[in-house]
Amino acid sequence: MRFFGRSLTGLFLFAVTLGLLGLAVALVADALRARSAENAQAMPQEERVVTANVMTLTPAEVTPVLTAFGEVQSRKTLELRAKRAGTVVWVAEEFKNGAAVAAGTPLLRFDPIPAQEALALARANADEAAAVEAEAKAAVSLAQDDLAAAEAQALLRRQAFTRQQDLATRGVGSSQAVETAELAASAGDQAVLSRRQSLATAAARVDQAVVAVTRAAIALGEAERSLAETELRAEFAGLLDGVTPVIGTLVGPNEMLGRIVDPQALDVAMRLSTAQFGVLLQPDGTLIQGAVTAVLDAGPADISVTGRLDRVGASVGEGQTGRLVYVALNVAQGLRPGDFVTVRVDETALADAALIPATAIGGNGTVLAVGPEDRLQELPVEVLRRQGNDVIIAVGALAGRDIVTERSVLLGDGIRIRPVGRGATGDLALTTVTLTAERRAELIALVEANVEMPAEAKALVLEQLQADQVPVHLIERLDRRMGG
Repeated sequence: MRFFGRSLTGLFLFAVTLGLLGLAVALVADALRARSAENAQAMPQEERVVTANVMTLTPAEVTPVLTAFGEVQSRKTLELRAKRAGTVVWVAEEFKNGAAVAAGTPLLRFDPIPAQEALALARANADEAAAVEAEAKAAVSLAQDDLAAAEAQALLRRQAFTRQQDLATRGVGSSQAVETAELAASAGDQAVLSRRQSLATAAARVDQAVVAVTRAAIALGEAERSLAETELRAEFAGLLDGVTPVIGTLVGPNEMLGRIVDPQALDVAMRLSTAQFGVLLQPDGTLIQGAVTAVLDAGPADISVTGRLDRVGASVGEGQTGRLVYVALNVAQGLRPGDFVTVRVDETALADAALIPATAIGGNGTVLAVGPEDRLQELPVEVLRRQGNDVIIAVGALAGRDIVTERSVLLGDGIRIRPVGRGATGDLALTTVTLTAERRAELIALVEANVEMPAEAKALVLEQLQADQVPVHLIERLDRRMGG
């Protein structure tokens, strides 16, 4: 029992000791914090300055570029079809997919024997009809002579009848002679009537012969056309596609044998939203005549061709929205129907505007302008166009002011900054640059060394590199290929 009491006393003393030690530590910590606070109030704190990229807004005439995607289509395609059934007996060497043919080039021939036999039969029928016509005309001539002879004989008999009547009146002739003369005159009139009927029949035979000759001529022309249609020719110059027949193929009437596509008559069909279509309209409702460029990603370099806005689809289309706009390409070198291209259309130029990075615009439509002592001022701006990673704004009163190009959470109204890049222009719309001789030679050597690039694309890229002004996107693409 005494041991238990001493143990409790020891535990109590130990707890009191720990409490006193904790109290001492707390008092020391409070004293140190108070001393630190007094020292901090005594030392002045410097203002934080944030480094920021800036650019100078210079009002200029900026041309917005509308970017869309479209499919290359041919506006001049001819389907080669067999007009009559037949067996293919000859195929031209050029009659194969992808081959170029000139206008009027023979492509294939069908078996001409049936057509030749039909032509010979039609000619025989035409000759027979001509002979029948000649015979009918001769019969008309004979019928006319026969009628003339009958009329002359009837006239003589009537004169004899008149003479017998005169004799009977004077008491010289007999009544029997008068009666005989009258019967002879009546027979003459009957003969004339019969000859007239024969002449009418002969004339009708002539008309029937003329109709038969006409029908024979039509049949002869059709047989000649059938013989000519045994040979299929190219109606215009172009490229062949979808070619199927070979020698010995039995072709049915109206069966499609291939297509001829004119590679120079190409359009680009691109579907635009209603808002995009609206900026391409002039006040009178017609399409603007801005420069149009269609670009095909061809690997190491782009195939770029120019064109113009040509027409708009007649209807929206079931289940579609916006408008289908067609671009007529000027020179479609390197493009084929079915290619998917990027179309860039120069819109109407905007005055007193500047092209700035989209990162310079805040969610509330403001920019951070550099004010006195390099402090930022949040000012509203009018956004005219959004163009990829850039924005076109109306400069207005901000002309000559520096703005922050990349906003962050550290930047805001009243913040002091350290400007970087002051004096840079606000026109980022340059699309071409002038190359030095060394840089131009380096890019040309890169293109010539590429063996995978198509010959047409390589020639087009080399032509662009030789120009005084070279597209920036072309240089960037070649640099990516070089690893630069």
